[in-house]
Amino acid sequence: MEYKSIYVAASGQHVGKTTTTLGLVASFLKKGLNVGYCKPVGQKFLDIEKLRVDKDTLLFADLINFNMIPEVHSPIILGKGATEKIIDDPSLKDKILEDLLEAKEKLENNHELVVYEGTGHPGVGSIGGVSNAKVAKMVNAHVIMVIEGGIGSTIDKLNMCLALFREEDVPILGVIVNKVLPDKIPKIQHYLGKWFESNELKLLGIIPYDKHLAHPIMKTICIAINGTVMANAENLNNEVEDIIAGSLIRMDELKESENLLLVVGAENLHNAIAKIQVLSKAAGQEKTPLSGIVVTGKGEIEESAFPYIDKNKIPMVRTLLDTYGSVLKISRIEVKINRNTPWKVKRAIQLIEENVDLDNMLKK
Repeated sequence: MEYKSIYVAASGQHVGKTTTTLGLVASFLKKGLNVGYCKPVGQKFLDIEKLRVDKDTLLFADLINFNMIPEVHSPIILGKGATEKIIDDPSLKDKILEDLLEAKEKLENNHELVVYEGTGHPGVGSIGGVSNAKVAKMVNAHVIMVIEGGIGSTIDKLNMCLALFREEDVPILGVIVNKVLPDKIPKIQHYLGKWFESNELKLLGIIPYDKHLAHPIMKTICIAINGTVMANAENLNNEVEDIIAGSLIRMDELKESENLLLVVGAENLHNAIAKIQVLSKAAGQEKTPLSGIVVTGKGEIEESAFPYIDKNKIPMVRTLLDTYGSVLKISRIEVKINRNTPWKVKRAIQLIEENVDLDNMLKK
């Protein structure tokens, strides 16, 4: 292996950077490599004992089981107001770069391979002199670019994203194309493969779109609608596959789907549950099709609705939004893999192992 570090970049948010990084790190660990992880520039963070740590770092601390040291594994946090502070005091850039280089040294002294996870699109962090391209250059990493699938649009976006890395003379290890519909893979493999070869780029893998990775959990939905948990809080990690409105429940929805979210006005909850029970029985379903319930509006909930909810341990959340507003908020949720979704972690690792040429990536 001719490099010590890999930098995972992407064309933007929600492209699959964390999922890909997770799969790569886990796969390298399985191969017996001593792998370190770092999120050099973070934007979304948690305060832990008065220390700011990027959220993704916590996920990887669980996976690799390392003792998380914020200044090593999450050295730079560009939180709210950072841009104004740096413009007002450009000398802050020196401290940022110093912190990054110290983290790099400590990681490389303790690991034979370090995987750095980028932030947002390639230009994020430019105000602090720590764009993805500049950071990759500073840590002497080879870049893996993650981009969503297509042909023309993918090539156009890839060229634009790689421009910053080429400007910094950062070596490109290869490209992973993510979220490709399975029936489109052969065509995309053919045309992207030809274009990549003619442009001296490695197509490291094409990852099929997996709908389960795009499904939110009830906890995420509760936060999105500013909800209050009314029942079975222990099951807020239930996966939600699809939404049904209380007034529009159909037999085919119950037969063809599972992990459904019922969104219904408080005064109609009893009737909706009664209808679900009748249709489920007619369809021969013994298990409830519901993984969660969102109760909307200010009406009163009939007590007769609770036996079904309690028996099936369905998490129920209450919001002051109406049904339309709730569905709109839920449909706009951008799902990220996290510690509350262990099945997604497992699936992300599997997708990388099955679809990315790891052996070629690690060749000396």
